[in-house]
Amino acid sequence: MTSKNTVCLWFDGTALEAAQFYAETFPDSAVSEVFRAPSDYPAGKAGDVLTVLFTVAGIPCLGLNGGPIFKHSEAFSFQIATDDQEETDRLWNAIVGNGGQESECGWCKDKWGL
Repeated sequence: MTSKNTVCLWFDGTALEAAQFYAETFPDSAVSEVFRAPSDYPAGKAGDVLTVLFTVAGIPCLGLNGGPIFKHSEAFSFQIATDDQEETDRLWNAIVGNGGQESECGWCKDKWGL
């Protein structure tokens, strides 16, 4: 069954980089499609990544390269259940080690603010 709900995440030109990071880091995650601009447009060039379809831990997502207007915050986050402390540490270290940062209450956020 295909989900009728897709989480749309706004990025400032880094949707593909983020999607690839999630696909490499979290189980049951993958990049499925990359949509590129067919021609030059006011904010970019032909071939620029416009959107990316991907999954994070089985959840369908759309990465939208919408520009710098909107930023991520802790108001939205991925909550990934882990089987043991080793898996928790692996994910934590991957996120913080890839430009992310520690946050309050044992949380961390990636370099994109999620």
